[in-house]
Amino acid sequence: MDAAQQESTAKARELQSQWYGEPLGTLFRRLIDDLGLNQARLATVLGLSAPMLSQLMSGQRAKIGNPAVVQRVQALQELAADVARGEVSAADATQRMDEVRRSAGGSVLNSQAQGATSGTASQTPVKRVVREIQALLRSVSDAADILDASSALASTHPELAEFLRVYGAGRTADAVKHYESHQS
Repeated sequence: MDAAQQESTAKARELQSQWYGEPLGTLFRRLIDDLGLNQARLATVLGLSAPMLSQLMSGQRAKIGNPAVVQRVQALQELAADVARGEVSAADATQRMDEVRRSAGGSVLNSQAQGATSGTASQTPVKRVVREIQALLRSVSDAADILDASSALASTHPELAEFLRVYGAGRTADAVKHYESHQS
């Protein structure tokens, strides 16, 4: 790999960390390990081609362009956490992965009751809503552009600027705190 490719890969991984909390290679390898998958099975569950998954993992590509795939990634992260806590058996995990694969990445904002009854929603409703907002913003624009928009609005619309900054380019934990602080 030449210097330009290395720089491009480093930039992609940096952007992935901003958008997804960590480089996708790290995130996907953890899902593979925690759920007992291989790359081909992970790609199938997520609804990605194997080459696309490989490009995302290696940093050749920075962004998951399909919001439904982002939601499937989040669902698998939830499932992996449930498995790690011993709340879900291997057989149930396999069944839930099949449910994730078949899902169209439907909106958690409109299906929280369904998620709670189907067992696919182990995150708190607040965290699920926050992640949906993040996925939507990040499917529209990258973090740098969202931060530029936030800066442009800061003097005239500080609350909206803060919203864009926190949800569009911040970490999920910070967005959850922001969300909770704005509830009555």
